[in-house]
Amino acid sequence: MNFDNIVVEKENRTAVLTIRRPQSLNALNSATIKELSTAFEILNEDQEVRVIILIGDGPKSFVAGADIKEFSDFGQEKAEELARNGQSFLFNKIENLKKPVIAAVNGFALGGGLELALACHIRYASENARLGLPEVTLGLIPGYGGTQRLAKIVGKGLANEMIFSAKMIDAKKAKEIGLVNEVFPLEDLLSKAKELATTISYNSPMAIEKAIKAINLSDTDKGYDAEIQFFGELFDMPDKKEGVSAFLEKRKPTF
Repeated sequence: MNFDNIVVEKENRTAVLTIRRPQSLNALNSATIKELSTAFEILNEDQEVRVIILIGDGPKSFVAGADIKEFSDFGQEKAEELARNGQSFLFNKIENLKKPVIAAVNGFALGGGLELALACHIRYASENARLGLPEVTLGLIPGYGGTQRLAKIVGKGLANEMIFSAKMIDAKKAKEIGLVNEVFPLEDLLSKAKELATTISYNSPMAIEKAIKAINLSDTDKGYDAEIQFFGELFDMPDKKEGVSAFLEKRKPTF
């Protein structure tokens, strides 16, 4: 896969997707969003890939925000189109991907950058990470799902505080409030994300796909029924037969 703003590398059932726009601290522009969308579509169907890691290039920034120059002169109609397309083409796509996506938050994750991390299924952060949604300082609010996903992950009170104040929080605070799963020294971040990806990659991809769907419905009235349905569906799938056989035969399953 050849792109201008991102790099994709595959190793041991894991794909590492790096956003590479060092001149702008990896800020998201429309071209980068399109490239990310395409890459995730390809990786979602790649049978060699079980887990995807998303990281920013360099030690300073995961994604420092959206490229403000692109929309500074927009009116309401174009702004709504920007947000709708971004959510549809990328952020919602990541959240509903059938493969787990781990955000390795290295440095700044601000505005659209934090929203990108929020769309991922798991978030690891480096000790130098700084996270925030500063949109109100521009007279705006998050438009790529930030008001919704942040509240679901950390609760309305903390989401209100972060969004209303526009303050950045450090990695330690992010871990305390459940915004990130773990915090590591910067030099260990990617290797720790790869360790987790390797562990996940040996489990049933069919079961993980159903788990993602069920978890994404956990805050709706369809969640319990979906869990029952997916639980039942898996009983007729080959991964269940292999998993149960391996357990009874006292061996490791091969998925």
